[in-house]
Amino acid sequence: MSQMSGKRALITGGTRGLGKALALQMARANVRLALNYRRDEASAASALDEIRALSPLSFLIKADLENEDEARAMVAKAAGDMGGLDIIIANAAATAFKPLLVVKPYNLKRTFNLSVVGFVAAVQEASKHMAGGGRILVVSGVDSIRYLPGHGILAASKAALESMVRYFAFELGARGITVNGLNLGIVDTESSRLYFGEDYERSVRAAVERSALKRLPTLDEIAAVGFFLCSPAASFVTGQTIMADGGLSIGSPTAP
Repeated sequence: MSQMSGKRALITGGTRGLGKALALQMARANVRLALNYRRDEASAASALDEIRALSPLSFLIKADLENEDEARAMVAKAAGDMGGLDIIIANAAATAFKPLLVVKPYNLKRTFNLSVVGFVAAVQEASKHMAGGGRILVVSGVDSIRYLPGHGILAASKAALESMVRYFAFELGARGITVNGLNLGIVDTESSRLYFGEDYERSVRAAVERSALKRLPTLDEIAAVGFFLCSPAASFVTGQTIMADGGLSIGSPTAP
């Protein structure tokens, strides 16, 4: 039986894209899941059906993580309903894709409230319910270290989260709780296609050319790295942001 069997996990943004892929990896290992979503009821219900086919006691929690009180309540409900919490994965993100020269204060507040303030609130609340062996994972993105047009706000918030990974790792390490980040390049998701729009295919070709493996990853490949970081096998890995991008971030800047 998997060492993950019987673990209890909360995944923010857990009903779509990478969040859902992570949830499916966990569910296959008999992890019980609380899946957070914000407003897409149909997508959430569909994802839950898939997850429950593998992990029948899993459930949804609707919460807007821009609201600190809702973030705390989400974690408290997950821990209360599952009798504790072993894993929390911070995957949810939202932003305005605009140049920094034209962004408005509310664009900054929205992104940082969700990504940073909501994350800190969730970890503070989770720390009340998480015992030794607990795992906290933050999903970041290549825009935290490489320029992507219009990603200035999101990049700054992700960079802040990667810094907090290191600090939380030391604040929680003595209790046996690890804190890590997962960074990635372009993955074929709804969000990627929406952001790149008509430039998606060209951007993919460029990313493939600059990467070492000359291809995009599958969602399952990225989720597998996240699963490892949340597993007992990663018990001595903490304070790290693992780059799972096929070498894209270190590829030649002069590649065509």
